Amino acid sequence: MYTRRQVLVLAGHSAAAAILAGAAPVPAGTTAKTGKMGVVMHSYNLRMLADRKAGKTDDAFAEPLRFLEYCRNLGAGGIQGSIGVRDEKYSMRLRRLAEKYEMYLEASIELPKDDSEMERFESELRTAADAGVSVARVVLIPTGGSGRRYEDYHSLQDFQKDRADAVRMLGKAVRIAEKKGVKLAIENHKDELVGERLETLSQISSECLGVCADFGNSFSLLEDPLEVIRAYAPYALTSHIRDLAVKEYEDGFLMWDVPLGQGFLDLTKMIELLRNANPLVRFNLELMTRDALKIPCLTEKYWAAMGNVPGINLARTLKMVRAKASQQPPPQISTLPVSEQFRLEDENVKKCLAYAGEHLGL
Repeated sequence: MYTRRQVLVLAGHSAAAAILAGAAPVPAGTTAKTGKMGVVMHSYNLRMLADRKAGKTDDAFAEPLRFLEYCRNLGAGGIQGSIGVRDEKYSMRLRRLAEKYEMYLEASIELPKDDSEMERFESELRTAADAGVSVARVVLIPTGGSGRRYEDYHSLQDFQKDRADAVRMLGKAVRIAEKKGVKLAIENHKDELVGERLETLSQISSECLGVCADFGNSFSLLEDPLEVIRAYAPYALTSHIRDLAVKEYEDGFLMWDVPLGQGFLDLTKMIELLRNANPLVRFNLELMTRDALKIPCLTEKYWAAMGNVPGINLARTLKMVRAKASQQPPPQISTLPVSEQFRLEDENVKKCLAYAGEHLGL
């Protein structure tokens, strides 16, 4: 795995890491205020999918004004999610409401796939800036599929082609972000490996580019969760905090989100690493209430687009899965009545907020 020194070397020079992290200097003897944990809209993905299927828009659960109000009542410190393209009146209303509640707003925006989407991207970024957003979470490769490298690609060449195209468009997107004064935070979204992501960051040098450090996603790529956070910490503008449970199955292992404190991730250490690198980094809960994901790391299909991942990564991961195997059966959320799915989703978020306040200082 990568040491902090190796991360900085890959970034080009040590000053770049501090710039990308977006951390303002903290005067001696003071502590930067980090606030409470926020909530990612996808923590309510079951509600969002149901609303989308029903054609709901302004009355949807995740409509930004409604979602901000809901999360405020839960005691969250902010929200991260899609705001879309809105007029200035709406943007200012959202901004004022967040300021009134002393909550932060982070946007989630899809990067342009090609030049035809640049106008849409710029409009979303303008809306976000008008609403007071300073950080927008993005995903590098908008495949239109699952977003999981080992599922969406059948060869390393196909993945590398899409990755090269995505990096090119990211460079154009960053130029727009610089003009709007909004920083783009790329999530480790089961796509690039750590070395690849650091290479991407080094190719596009900008104060407006950093990382949304997800606590668990990269485990599906056979990367150690703690070392992933250690590598991304110097670039972290924001984060997705989650906890994981795992269990072996015939083709690899199962992985699913559980309420904070019920999984095997060292949340305290991960938070410490991020805060040490950037005292102003935010922590946003992204707990997906769903069936367990299959990580088929013992199949040929899984490895088709993975490249030269060392065999020791597979051995270490499976050893960790066996040592940390959940004593509970994998969840079967999709078999439950819709009302029960919604109830569990909300209950899981509330458990996480309570745990974060009591045990994580969030």
